[in-house]
Amino acid sequence: MENINILLPEIILFSGICIVLMAGVFFNNSFNLVVKLSTLVLLSVVYSIISDWGSGPEIFLKSFISDKFSDYFKILILISSLFIFFSSDQFIKDNKLNKFEYHVVIMFSILGMFFMLSSNDLILFYLGLELQSLALYVLAAIDRDNTISSEAGIKYFVLSALSSGLLLYGCSLLYGFTGSTNFEEISISLTSQNTGAVFAMVFILVGLAFKVSAVPFHMWTPDVYQGAPTSITNFFAVVPKAVGLAVIIRFMDLPFKNILEEWQTIIIFISIASMILGSVAAIGQKNIKRLLAYSSISHMGYALAGVATGSTLGYTATIIYITIYVIMNLGTFGCLYLMKIDGKYTEKIEDLSGLSKQKPLYAFSFLILFFSLAGIPPLGGFFAKFFIFMSVIESKLYALAIIGLLTTVISAFYYLKIIKTIYFDDTTVKFDDIGNLSIKATILLSCLILSLFFIFPSFLTLFLEGLFT
Repeated sequence: MENINILLPEIILFSGICIVLMAGVFFNNSFNLVVKLSTLVLLSVVYSIISDWGSGPEIFLKSFISDKFSDYFKILILISSLFIFFSSDQFIKDNKLNKFEYHVVIMFSILGMFFMLSSNDLILFYLGLELQSLALYVLAAIDRDNTISSEAGIKYFVLSALSSGLLLYGCSLLYGFTGSTNFEEISISLTSQNTGAVFAMVFILVGLAFKVSAVPFHMWTPDVYQGAPTSITNFFAVVPKAVGLAVIIRFMDLPFKNILEEWQTIIIFISIASMILGSVAAIGQKNIKRLLAYSSISHMGYALAGVATGSTLGYTATIIYITIYVIMNLGTFGCLYLMKIDGKYTEKIEDLSGLSKQKPLYAFSFLILFFSLAGIPPLGGFFAKFFIFMSVIESKLYALAIIGLLTTVISAFYYLKIIKTIYFDDTTVKFDDIGNLSIKATILLSCLILSLFFIFPSFLTLFLEGLFT
């Protein structure tokens, strides 16, 4: 029974997926029913995790672990998914994506993420990764009648399959050189003298870097962000990124703990490259989703800077960063759902010209969200970067901190450019009125959290300190 309690979130989620799938098959026009059932399933999983928070024991020969770290990220991705469900509902219906498979596939990807987060073994981790990836391939190309969406799906599939192959090769090498697939046993037998295992670690890092779209494994990001429907882009921008960073932290803190010097250089390089490319490449973008793609690359660079420290302080800073990043992106994509002209959704930055004159509250939401993404005080995005840079300086990685600060200034340019378009350019188009309360509630909640975060910024730090104990 104790084992069942540990696995209860996964059991509830899988059972819920089966029920939702059957409801979708047996009832006509079942989309609204599926949405309600999916929401109920995710809320049930949230309750089951909170009621058995950080139970700790390891089961299945120590291959599956339920601890505070995995539970925190499970709650984060479930709440994020719920907000995405609510805010994108109108967009899905307007673009005729309201098929019951939509939510089923998303929940399958979440189930894969759960196993990735709780894995303490290479085999279980890879099974979770593949379940997540297969669902994401379908989601990227879910708008089958749209050529651009199909192209995005193919690009993501080909590149993701390549990265998964490299990661699997790294896992097999790691097993060969250490004689185990268990993270703790790998950590004991892994030393800097074990050259083959260090070589395997590089392949695993390549696969994980692809999942969070870090440079130089970012090639898919702009095309998939632009090509996939905005609701799917919203999911891609938030949930897999949070899980990817959590898994990177898990690998660095468990199996690769004793070879810090070997992987630290690689993470620093990836972090710097992501910050520079993401900041520079976004400047010339005309499509707001494509701009957000390069923006996410630079944000992953900042988050990885915390991982590069190899310290609990740095890991905690990265978790704070990804939490605030999730909130910022939920609000930003909520704003994108309101970019509708004459019944059609637009993604052009120029269409935001003079928005403040026709919709001042909508324009002010953009201002708060983009200022926060740029890291301008006293908003939440500033504190996210502050905690990261503090941990980097504490670890005496001064060059990384300086480059991070410089790229922050560069990236502020393209965020401020959009704000200038919204507030100072002449109005060119008129947006439709969308009375969807769930979108407005998501935007309002994001803006409130980001605006009021400065009142008690250490709250998140105090809460997250217990994740590594």
